[in-house]
Amino acid sequence: MLEPVKLTRRIFFGTINLVILKTNNVRYNDFPIINGKLIVVNRGTFILGSQVKFNSSLYSNLVGLYKPCSVEVQKGADLQIGDFSGFSGVSIYCANKITIGNYLCCGGNVSIWDTDFHPQNFEDRRSGYVGTKSAPIKIGDDVFIGANSIILKGVEIGDRAIVGAGSVVTKNIPNDEVWAGNPAKKISAN
Repeated sequence: MLEPVKLTRRIFFGTINLVILKTNNVRYNDFPIINGKLIVVNRGTFILGSQVKFNSSLYSNLVGLYKPCSVEVQKGADLQIGDFSGFSGVSIYCANKITIGNYLCCGGNVSIWDTDFHPQNFEDRRSGYVGTKSAPIKIGDDVFIGANSIILKGVEIGDRAIVGAGSVVTKNIPNDEVWAGNPAKKISAN
């Protein structure tokens, strides 16, 4: 049985997270498991599968989280997360399309971004030009992404692939391969 303080905290955050998901039009098969407060801004389509878990407080995963989970889906963008996927302190920013398969295991403080956020040309940045490059991300089933990794725009990660901790993924990773580094490179077959 939960202690009264833990039970009160769980009810409090459960209510807040319910309001956050409802006001942001997040669709889900069943209510996700959320430890802490999830940060969501959804202006597009955001769909969660069954039994998705977010560890969104510094104490919900003692791997060394330094931020809560945050998800932003821009206008016209599409984010879909498959069944039984789990995240700890994740940052997901979807300006185009991100598709995440079933049973993703995402280590602490991972970032998944399908956009550059700002123009690469310095003159465009100086002038305040807001046009940026974006490209879809697709992450397969049973993928493991190590802590503090960054998944960048246009990447496909195949089924059962492993991304080593601290990696920056800029290229496609085939099924059943282990990649690590900055930029990530093939280490071995799984």
